[in-house]
Amino acid sequence: MLVSMDTALLVTGGDAPAFSVLRSRMGSFAYICAADSGLDTLRAWGVRPDLVVGDFDSIADPSVLKDYAQVIGHPRDKDDTDTELGLSELRARGYKRVVVAGGGGGRLDHSLAIRALFEREDGPDEWYTAAERCVRIRGETRFATEPGALVSVFPLSGGSSGMDSSGLQWPLAGLVWDAGHFGVSNVALSHSVVIRPGDKPLLVVLAYEREA
Repeated sequence: MLVSMDTALLVTGGDAPAFSVLRSRMGSFAYICAADSGLDTLRAWGVRPDLVVGDFDSIADPSVLKDYAQVIGHPRDKDDTDTELGLSELRARGYKRVVVAGGGGGRLDHSLAIRALFEREDGPDEWYTAAERCVRIRGETRFATEPGALVSVFPLSGGSSGMDSSGLQWPLAGLVWDAGHFGVSNVALSHSVVIRPGDKPLLVVLAYEREA
């Protein structure tokens, strides 16, 4: 797989996807950053990050930090989450697309904080939890799916109109969503779903089978 020079992977703490979910994409990331206990996930995957950031209050063994060349530590009392710190470092390094892995399960406030980042212009572009892939889309996007797979759609930036889709059991055409509206548990009818976001970005959530 070709490396995408503008795409970086940010692995954060919390429930992460099985390595098999991202295995085929690992070679495409130009840079890999671990945020705090995201380092534990990367070590379990056998993947070495280019950068480690955080306050390191949840990492399993802080002594391993000495094994990494680029480590940026922060105090525990800080305004930004470890995920935000990693995201800021990657944006500062010029990466235009950031894929987040981890952050599912555990504390609800941490999961909601990552969800809130998608409202920011410089927020993440994708997020892999242990059971879902979340993608922010700004234009027509085609997703590979399995028939019967669940697809949920959430408006960003306060609502959405002018949406359209193909390959979904319940089409998005004609819907007008205000803030707080959304569509959950739609169903893919084939091996391909196309979603067109209309006047505002959308967050598309695709469920995949969680490995034991």
